[in-house]
Amino acid sequence: MKSLTQKKGPRLQGKRVAVVGAGRSGLASARLAQAAGAGVRLLEQSASALGPEDREQLRASGIELRIGEHVADFFSDAELVILSPGIPKQDILELLPGQEKIAVYSELEMASWFVSEPIIAVTGSNGKTTTVSLMADILESRGWHVFVGGNIGTPLSEYVRRQEPADLVVLEVSSFQLQNTSTFRPSVSVFLNFSLNHLDYHRDMQEYWQAKTMIFQNQDRGDTAILPVEWQNRRIGQLKDRVRKMYVTGETEFSCPKLPGLHNRRNMEAAALACGCYGIDKDQAAAAMRTYKGQSHRLQLVREVDGVCFVNDSKATTMEAQEAALKSFQAPILLLAGGRYKGGQPERLSGLIAERVKAVGLFGESRELFAEAWKDRTSLFWEPTLERAFQRLTALATNGDVVLLSPGTSSFDLFEDYAQRGRVFSDLARGYRAGTADSSQKPEPDR
Repeated sequence: MKSLTQKKGPRLQGKRVAVVGAGRSGLASARLAQAAGAGVRLLEQSASALGPEDREQLRASGIELRIGEHVADFFSDAELVILSPGIPKQDILELLPGQEKIAVYSELEMASWFVSEPIIAVTGSNGKTTTVSLMADILESRGWHVFVGGNIGTPLSEYVRRQEPADLVVLEVSSFQLQNTSTFRPSVSVFLNFSLNHLDYHRDMQEYWQAKTMIFQNQDRGDTAILPVEWQNRRIGQLKDRVRKMYVTGETEFSCPKLPGLHNRRNMEAAALACGCYGIDKDQAAAAMRTYKGQSHRLQLVREVDGVCFVNDSKATTMEAQEAALKSFQAPILLLAGGRYKGGQPERLSGLIAERVKAVGLFGESRELFAEAWKDRTSLFWEPTLERAFQRLTALATNGDVVLLSPGTSSFDLFEDYAQRGRVFSDLARGYRAGTADSSQKPEPDR
């Protein structure tokens, strides 16, 4: 493997780097920094976060691992700190000796120092994964070799370290990743939407907004920003006048069987506009969308049996995403909802619940919030686990119903992430009453 070439940012060669968090992004950050010539210390609070194999690989590579509550001693002699997504910068700054001298960056920022390929970056409160996946399908259908990752799939640091060639880098980027960037510059930025989210991490909506808009901070002449048409006259402080702007209207008629609902028409339009920056016209984008296979855990039809459809929308971790899911089907819905609350107003959906939802099975932590808002709108019950809620809810299922997992919350009360939650639901759906699916009863999406 050829040596890594760092193109911007503070030089890592010979630096002492502390990486905070040993999840997927933290491991990728530590390995990249080490490959770039830094001395690396990886800090992780949970003793169960790493298995024996990971620990041995870290030891063999020369990366120091420290387990336990973060303390100032863990950062002794560090010259640079890299944060995994979801770890508040302020919590770490309080531990840093001489903190004004120690730079703190996100994994996304550090990895971008090594990238020379054009970057398409997508952010927003909802729809990021769908839009990124659509872009990749469209681009690849026209012969582009694309790396897809960031907040989904493979961290950008891992792509950089492996030095796998690509023509374009397409990234889903979260507010956690953007908040601690300083030089990250996408050629095309896409900001899909903005709504109440992540108040379990950000101090308030203003901080959340400022983090999101950092996607624009380094864009300049020759770059493109794609935004909702509703923001056409909105002043966005980080967005320069000389950046080309394109707007998503939701009026473009793209068709994709796997992506029902108005919100997905906007995602499709955003993907087409971004790909248009690389020579792909509307008809070519539309052709690729018609064969799009969809994403796991995002309005994913898991199974249909005895006229009952099971739809996994575990990635709906906000109430806005939950609302979009409820609007996507005209058939009666049996809704599984709940988990760790992270902001939003369940009562705002009470009318939609009354109109479309036959019954709600709540599970997990946020019982009171949903139950109080929806108790007079439909049949409703609570169970401590998804499994028990599923069993009670599906006892009510009849031909033509949709059993929909669309939690409206994060998964961290009961699961390691939304993907595990979705897999549990999918396994339960596959184990539901044996029989032959009746395709004539498939619910028609509300398009």
